[in-house]
Amino acid sequence: MADARSPADRPLSPHLQIYKPMLTMMMSIIHRATGAALYFGSLLLAWWLIAAASGPDYFEFVNGLAGTLIGKLVLFGYTWTLIHHMLGGVRHFIWDTGTGFELPTIELMARASIVASLGLTALIWAAALWTMGAL
Repeated sequence: MADARSPADRPLSPHLQIYKPMLTMMMSIIHRATGAALYFGSLLLAWWLIAAASGPDYFEFVNGLAGTLIGKLVLFGYTWTLIHHMLGGVRHFIWDTGTGFELPTIELMARASIVASLGLTALIWAAALWTMGAL
């Protein structure tokens, strides 16, 4: 019978410090982080909507917070997070169809996801600022 108190003589599973960081690995980590960030950003969005339903005084207060420099940075980050996470979901949907598993395609989709998320975020904010007359 084996002695349960003695450690097993087997190799330990490698962890993150063993692997060389790759773009696809970083994209996976960022996708998870953006999912968590969307949770908190959605709470802020719900707070803004509740403030709008609560009356003009409270809405003005919450809207004023969103209009500060820090508020705008949070909104900009939320916009990028939403778009980046969505594009990551599109990448996963493509993989669910059984296509796009070639290494060059995976790398291309990861790079395209980064460029597209930054470009779409800038486009959305430019359109919003232009509509408000700030550009």
